Amino acid sequence: MKKIAITGCVIFAFATLVYAQTSMPPATYVKANDIGLTLASSMEQRPALGIGTIISGDDFNINFIRRNAPAGAIIHEQGTELHYITEGAGILVTGGRSIRPAGGGSANIEGGYAQRVTVGDAILIPAGTPHQYTAVEGVVGYLEVRFKAAQY
Repeated sequence: MKKIAITGCVIFAFATLVYAQTSMPPATYVKANDIGLTLASSMEQRPALGIGTIISGDDFNINFIRRNAPAGAIIHEQGTELHYITEGAGILVTGGRSIRPAGGGSANIEGGYAQRVTVGDAILIPAGTPHQYTAVEGVVGYLEVRFKAAQY
């Protein structure tokens, strides 16, 4: 029930955001093949993380992400994110503190909440929240919707 409520809120927020963009055409259509090509090109450059751009605007980005390996912690100060898992599974850690090792390297989260995510799960990550995929079970692919909002 919680997943349905989160998904419904995010869809409503996203629809409101898109509706508020009066300069946009009535709809944007992006073919699966085009997304696949940008994803493949991205994975050639970085095999552990592919990004297939769907559309970007002044206050939002929509991408398809495919991860083949864990990654360091990241924080988007200005962007709330929705991850909707479409393939595979992994462990997503959110919250806590992002700590970078003294000798350099990728940051990790201390004191966060670890949750196994799998196909059909939706995760809303508020702006400024550390998040990190600490484990990937083969691959984890997700639709990423990032938007700037005063409140989510």
